[in-house]
Amino acid sequence: ALAYRRAVLGRAAVALSPPALLVGVVASLATKLGDTFASEIGKAYGRTTYLSTTFRRVPPGTEGAVSLEGTLAGVGGSLILAGYGVGSGLMPPAAALPTVLAAWIANNVESIIGATAQGKQGLGWLTNEVVNFINTLVGAAAAIGLCLLTGAV
Repeated sequence: ALAYRRAVLGRAAVALSPPALLVGVVASLATKLGDTFASEIGKAYGRTTYLSTTFRRVPPGTEGAVSLEGTLAGVGGSLILAGYGVGSGLMPPAAALPTVLAAWIANNVESIIGATAQGKQGLGWLTNEVVNFINTLVGAAAAIGLCLLTGAV
């Protein structure tokens, strides 16, 4: 039991180490830029938009809607920030792919929240700002977790 506790505390210490936290910072920014690119490009150029929970066609701009064009733009935005994170020395090159994957995961979580909860009666507190906070938090946590799993940090 003591060895298990030490192992858990050791992993927690690694997750809170400066390299892992820097990956989290870069990933939160990559998530937000990816979200912005996906939203703006998807609204402007998305040919067909689908609700992320049902995959039914919906008008561009619908909360929780996704399009191929927006999704690809979002991944591109995340790649830009991950590349900056590596190029500036904030994170190792091995952390770039987990960071982009984490941003994609977080942006899909945000789409699901938008489709199912945002703007619903009784959830007035779930504003766009709160959803953006959740989005960047999920991106940072997922990137740290993926980097720890893959040994990138």
